[in-house]
Amino acid sequence: MNDSGPDIAASVLTGSAHAAQLKRGFPRLRFERPLEEEFREMLVAESLPQIRRNLWIAAVFVVAISWLTHRVLDAGVNRQLDAIRLVAFGPLLILGLSLAHSPWYSRFYPAVCLVGAPIFGAGVAVIAVIAATHGVSLIATVVLVTIYIYFMMGMRFYPAMVSAWLVFSSYLVAAFVLHMRSSEILIDAGVLIFANVMGAMVCYSLEHANRTNFLESRLLTETASRDGLTGIHNRRVFDEQLNRMWTQGIREQVPLALMLIDIDHFKAYNDYYGHQAGDECLRRVAHCLARSARRPLDVITRYGGEEFGIVLFDARREHVEEVAHRLQSAIEALGIRHLASPGTRKRLTVSVGAACVLPVSGRSHFGFIQLADEALYAAKEQGRDRVVIMDKEYEQLSTGAFRRGAAVRHG
Repeated sequence: MNDSGPDIAASVLTGSAHAAQLKRGFPRLRFERPLEEEFREMLVAESLPQIRRNLWIAAVFVVAISWLTHRVLDAGVNRQLDAIRLVAFGPLLILGLSLAHSPWYSRFYPAVCLVGAPIFGAGVAVIAVIAATHGVSLIATVVLVTIYIYFMMGMRFYPAMVSAWLVFSSYLVAAFVLHMRSSEILIDAGVLIFANVMGAMVCYSLEHANRTNFLESRLLTETASRDGLTGIHNRRVFDEQLNRMWTQGIREQVPLALMLIDIDHFKAYNDYYGHQAGDECLRRVAHCLARSARRPLDVITRYGGEEFGIVLFDARREHVEEVAHRLQSAIEALGIRHLASPGTRKRLTVSVGAACVLPVSGRSHFGFIQLADEALYAAKEQGRDRVVIMDKEYEQLSTGAFRRGAAVRHG
């Protein structure tokens, strides 16, 4: 016996995309494509309450600053500023608030941010420059909008950083075009550079922490759904996925297959080699099953004890036969000796019972499980180390009437 058992279980678990990404790291704040899409969808969905609140804060900010400028600047200047507010702020705030309270939020809000954030910020920058040329410093408003872009719009780091630096560039361009004093430009540019650097550093750290928390929480959820010994999915996942796939199969009218795999004479193996060897045997078999059924919707679980379950979506009898015999060959290729086996081969073998049905409304998945159990029982009755597949028996199956009227077996 070797010490590869924990490594086998770990390799099954770390087959998880979340675990692999966490191990590789993400210094550029980007995951592999499926995970990146999952993270972005989560980010947009979970930030919705804050986005709604922050958009109203932005509206209050615009109204408050408008009121203050009307108090300190003359009417002619305020007409210019109000025109900018009307063109740059009004439509963007109305669009943002409408999206945040509509079913199209997740689909369109991120795209609107990419365009809207620099436009809104540039408008604030131009207003600040115009006010400065009339003796009123509003550089604080540009700093505030920079902070707003980094932390309050729900934007990721890179889009936020690009938007914030576009705002900075807009301020400089407006300042030179409107002939602000060089000393004011120099001081304001220094303030904005500092605000951008600090904002970028904190924004990067926050997104990195959010991405780490995302991976760890998903991995924690996945770990809770795994069998502690073998690393494959546990019985709870089996029940949940089978119920979901049964409903989906009814809706899409596609066949399902359930395979129950039992290690032959496992108690004798445990008694002969000891429980540690038995645990390693279970791990190796589980790892073998996980490699043998790898379609996206295939579900491989530890059903209980030395028994494993595989649920196959959109699987006809021919495919089930192929998978079942491939599993048997893979187990045989492991070359696990079983000197306590009553058979003559003295190698570890498995019995496979499979049910193939087309789910129909009015019947539950419990009869589906029973049919697979009947098939596994038949495989054991026929001498083990074989595959029995049942499909036609489902028509006459009476759930709860276990192993009655199942005289006809298909191998």
